[in-house]
Amino acid sequence: MAKEIVDAMAMQRALTRITYEIIEKNKGITNLAIVGIKTRGVFIAQRIAERLQQLEGATIPVIPLDITHCRDDDNQSTGEKISFEENIDNKRIILVDDVLFTGRTIRAALDAIMDNGRPAAVNLAVLVDRGHRELPIRADFVGKNIPTATSESIRVKMKEFDGMDGIEIQ
Repeated sequence: MAKEIVDAMAMQRALTRITYEIIEKNKGITNLAIVGIKTRGVFIAQRIAERLQQLEGATIPVIPLDITHCRDDDNQSTGEKISFEENIDNKRIILVDDVLFTGRTIRAALDAIMDNGRPAAVNLAVLVDRGHRELPIRADFVGKNIPTATSESIRVKMKEFDGMDGIEIQ
């Protein structure tokens, strides 16, 4: 049975806080690009980009990234290279995902980013950090730390995909 632990308003506040932290850490938004990990990471990335545009007045490119077949723990992995339409050389990349768990999704995403160029820096933004890392990966921007048991799961709901915003634990 799922229990809502973050409602739509709290989720929006977390995304706004992440946006301000991105501006502060990067001393503005010059030379910034956002890479969103599909599916919900792309919607989070788009929301952050929209808020950055409202606050700073410039459009930030959002690059969708599907790492489904790039993970090292996926028997279906093809190892094929992913190509970005956007040039990321010397850009400051904000890599965005909904939930940080073992770190394997982020590792695959970092590989895909590096296959596409040499960014000046890569920072990680996640809506939820639930712990239980298997790799030495840490988020730079976290909306909510939610300690969980390994048997539990976190489900992020996005209005664009699920019809409503919120975070549930199961």
